[in-house]
Amino acid sequence: MTTDRTGPPPPKPAPGPLARSTPVSERVLAPDLARGMMLLLIALAHVPWFLYEAPMGEVLLHPVGGNLADRAAQALTLIVVDARTHTMFGFLFAYGIGQMYARQTARGTGPKEARRLLRRRHLWMLVLGAVHAVLLWQGDIIGVYGLIGLVMVPLFLGRGDRALKIWVAVLLALGALIALVTAVSAVAAPVGAAVGAGDIQRLSIAEAGYPSSAAIRFPTWLLTLVSGLFTLALPTAFLIGLLAARHRILEEPSRHLPLLRRIAVPGIATGWLTGAALALQHVGAVDLAPEAVLSGLHFYTGIFAGVGYAALFGLIAHRITARGARELPPVRALVALGRRSLSGYLAQSLVFGPFLAAWGLGLGAYLSSWSAALVALGTWLLTVAAASLMDRAGVRGPAETLLRRLTYRPAGRPASRAPE
Repeated sequence: MTTDRTGPPPPKPAPGPLARSTPVSERVLAPDLARGMMLLLIALAHVPWFLYEAPMGEVLLHPVGGNLADRAAQALTLIVVDARTHTMFGFLFAYGIGQMYARQTARGTGPKEARRLLRRRHLWMLVLGAVHAVLLWQGDIIGVYGLIGLVMVPLFLGRGDRALKIWVAVLLALGALIALVTAVSAVAAPVGAAVGAGDIQRLSIAEAGYPSSAAIRFPTWLLTLVSGLFTLALPTAFLIGLLAARHRILEEPSRHLPLLRRIAVPGIATGWLTGAALALQHVGAVDLAPEAVLSGLHFYTGIFAGVGYAALFGLIAHRITARGARELPPVRALVALGRRSLSGYLAQSLVFGPFLAAWGLGLGAYLSSWSAALVALGTWLLTVAAASLMDRAGVRGPAETLLRRLTYRPAGRPASRAPE
């Protein structure tokens, strides 16, 4: 796009220093609040994987059978949690990229250098994800986000609104097609094939030897890495997050309340309705369609539910701010964890792996769906308490500090301390 000028072009501003991380006092409420709460849902989504001796059905590694409490825990997880939280975090990940890029360029950093900074951050996320996968958890998502950032930022960061909207529509259409093809293939596959795929995910957890489990975890994570990109759910949520960041949807929710409502209500309703159908079939209450078909639909609608969750937290943040409730202890505690979400996410692996996996204490063999959900809740509450104490002491999360130092240290130069 060109513009007419009546005189010589203004001089370019001198490149300024790299803008460091946003001071806590300037951070936006909604993303941190959402991350803090959604870490509970992530814990609930992951803990069923560690029930490695329970008979497993075809639905997202949830056990077959159980008492009423187990069935309730499975149904709640299927409706509210599974295939929803990762897309919400994908949206927030892209939103943070948009904020970071805008902050860099507003303070005089050239676009090329700002993109180089983002590339370095995403490369280190990929490395941290690989280490996390080898040491503790083959379902790591940090590296998946890093890979998506490496691919999507060069392709889409500089695109206009119209281009982003077109690509969102294209990816939604392709995602629906992939879900349809996957469902048809699964229906046509031999009986037990879906269970076999789930068994692969549990191999490292059921392996009693730690070195052997690490050898299984890494190639399993590589499959997660690739599927996270090619299933298109995360790239779609990523583009929506970039578009939302450009218009400061979560920074200024009061200006976008009707839009946030239009996104939150139908998005969450769509996700919960398909989740309810899958949950009812899983617990044996109804027989609607082959579970592979319902699972594909459930995964696809996770895009709408995840983005709907993000919009919902924008509305909640607006209400909290309007009522002057930001300093209430529950709000402060959730926000404290949200500001340390990377550390909180990794802390879950430090509990689940050593305590529940066969290569650790093996307690997962003695749990069922409802008791595992209590473990997830307890783990999340511990991270909330730890984050709150760190917030009061003015201490940043260790994982966030490490990633920040790696990101803001140019190659060949000593790291400078990011301001508090």
